[in-house]
Amino acid sequence: MSGPGGRAAPALLLLLGLPGLLLARPRYEPTWGSLDARPLPAWFDEAKFGIFIHWGVFSVPSFGSEWFWWYWQKEKREPYVKFMEANYPPGFSYEDFGPLFTAEFFDPNQWADILKASGAKYVVLTSKHHEGFTLWGSKYSWNWNAVDVGPKRDLVAELATSVRNRTDLHFGLYHSLFEWFNRLFLEDATNAFKTRKFPTSKSLPELYEIVTKYQPEIIWSDGDGNAPDTYWNSTGFLAWLYNDSPVRDTVVTNDRWGVGSICTHGGFYTCSDRYNPGHLLPHKWENCMTIDRSSWGYRRDARLGDYLAIEDLVKQLAETVSCGGNLLMNIGPTHDGRIAVVFEERLRQVGAWLKVNGEAIYGTKPWRAQNDTVTPGVWYTFSPKEGKVNAIFLNWPGSGTLELGEPRAKLGETQVKDSAHTHTPPLLGCITFHRVYLSFWHLWECLALRTEYFGRDPAKCLFSFWDLLVIGLPGGCFFSNKHN
Repeated sequence: MSGPGGRAAPALLLLLGLPGLLLARPRYEPTWGSLDARPLPAWFDEAKFGIFIHWGVFSVPSFGSEWFWWYWQKEKREPYVKFMEANYPPGFSYEDFGPLFTAEFFDPNQWADILKASGAKYVVLTSKHHEGFTLWGSKYSWNWNAVDVGPKRDLVAELATSVRNRTDLHFGLYHSLFEWFNRLFLEDATNAFKTRKFPTSKSLPELYEIVTKYQPEIIWSDGDGNAPDTYWNSTGFLAWLYNDSPVRDTVVTNDRWGVGSICTHGGFYTCSDRYNPGHLLPHKWENCMTIDRSSWGYRRDARLGDYLAIEDLVKQLAETVSCGGNLLMNIGPTHDGRIAVVFEERLRQVGAWLKVNGEAIYGTKPWRAQNDTVTPGVWYTFSPKEGKVNAIFLNWPGSGTLELGEPRAKLGETQVKDSAHTHTPPLLGCITFHRVYLSFWHLWECLALRTEYFGRDPAKCLFSFWDLLVIGLPGGCFFSNKHN
C-alpha cells in the first residue's frame, strides 16, 4: 500500500529496518586507529577504585623488590647478592624458590571479603609477572606454574570464583608480555625481534588462554621487553578481544602493548607507574600505585614508615579521581598466601572512608575546576545524577575557617549537607562574593558549621544545608555545591 505520491511504503520499510542496523555490533580492525576508537565500557570510569595484587615466586625471598631475580642475577646488585650469600647455600637458583611458594594459608574467600571491605570496585591479580611463573596451570608454562610447582592449586581460578561469588567487584588479570630469562625471548631479542618465536609459542597463547578460561574484565598488560607492538601482535590480539572473545562487551585494557604504545594507544592510559599528573587529561587514565612506597611485591625487610598512611591514600584517591583517573592501589601478599595485617588495615580504612564519602568518588565526573584557586589541597568532583559538586579538602585549616574560591553559589538556592550525619546541622550559613567560608566548631565530626559573613545582613543570606556536602575526615571535611 502506498500513501500520497506512492512513496510512503518504501520509507516505512526503510525506517523499520533502521533499528537493526543501529544495534549491529561494530567490528574492529587490527590497527591502532580502529582499536583506539572503541568506547571504553562505562563501568570502568564509574568504578574509580581498584586493588592491584602482586603475587608470585618473588614473594618467597620477599626482599627488596618483586624484581628480585633480575637485580640478583642480571644486575648483580650488592644487597641482593649479599642476601643470597647470607641466607641460601651455594648453587641455589631462583627456580629453587618455586617449591617454597606454598600458599598454604591462601583463603580466597577471606581475600574476597577484604577486597569488598576496601570499597574497591575491581581487582587485578598478577597472573604472570616478568619471572614467567603463572598462577594458573598454563599448558604453555610447563613445570613453572602454581599447579605443577608450589601450591599445586589454580590460584587464579580460586580467587576469581570467590570474588564473583562474594562481591560485586570486576575481576581482572595482569599479564607480562615478556619474561626476563626465557631463552626464546632472549633469542628473539638477539635477532632484533625480527624472529617471533616467543610471542607465538608462549606469550600470545597465554593471553588467549586466560581470557577464554577465566573471562577477566580487565587485561592489564605490562613488560614489553623493549619490543614493538608488531612483535607482540598486540593489535591482532586486541581485535580478537574486542570482536570475538567472551568478554568483548565489558573488557577494558591498558596501554602497555609494546614500545611506543604507552600513554598513546589502548583502552585507558597508565603512562608510568604511580602516574598522578595533578591536572585533567583528555583520555581516561589510571594511577597504579603501591601502599609500600618501594615495592609492588611483599617485603620482609619493609619498615613501618615505608607504608603509606590512610591520609596519604585518601589524598591519592581524591587527586586522581578529581582529574578524571582511577586509582589502582597495590598490595603484596606473602608466599604462604596471607594479606599482611598492615595491608588489610589500610584497605579496611579506605573502605570505611568510602562508606561515608563514596558519593564524592563513585560515578563522578571531573568538574570545570579540579582544585581550588584560593585554598591549596582542595579537590573537586561532580556528581552528574544529583547535579552536585563535591569539594574535598585534605588539610585542616589552622584558622578553623575554610575558604573556597571556585564554587559560584546562588543566594537562597545553595544548601549545605554533612554527609557523615543524617540529621540537619544546627546552624545555617551564608555565601558572599562568590566564595564560601566555612568554620568548624567540632574537629572530628565536622558537625556544627557556619559561614563567615562580611558586610551584609545575615538574615538575607541564610540557606538550608542539603546542597553543600560536608564529609567528615580526620583532619578535613568535604563540601559539595549544586551550582557552578
